[in-house]
Amino acid sequence: MRCVIARFPFDLTKSEVEQSMSGITPEPVTGVSVTIGHHVYPVMQVGEVITRQNRRDFTTGEMRRALTRLGFSCHEAPPVAPTEDRRADEGLLGW
Repeated sequence: MRCVIARFPFDLTKSEVEQSMSGITPEPVTGVSVTIGHHVYPVMQVGEVITRQNRRDFTTGEMRRALTRLGFSCHEAPPVAPTEDRRADEGLLGW
């Protein structure tokens, strides 16, 4: 499928993306993520690997749209609940 990412056309298939990401260690997810195989990757990490471009050259929306069209499941990262230690560090416990 032809996808335009950062103003450049790419002919991508789902199997090519899966093969490109095999052996890549997922980075911690802080925003939009994509499930590829049994791993969850940030969409920007996947974009950098498959396009070989700098992450600043494309947007999360471009990557999310392309990966969704290829049949991958994209989702937002769940919000991080503050832990007891984190709340104490931020002065939220009041002691």
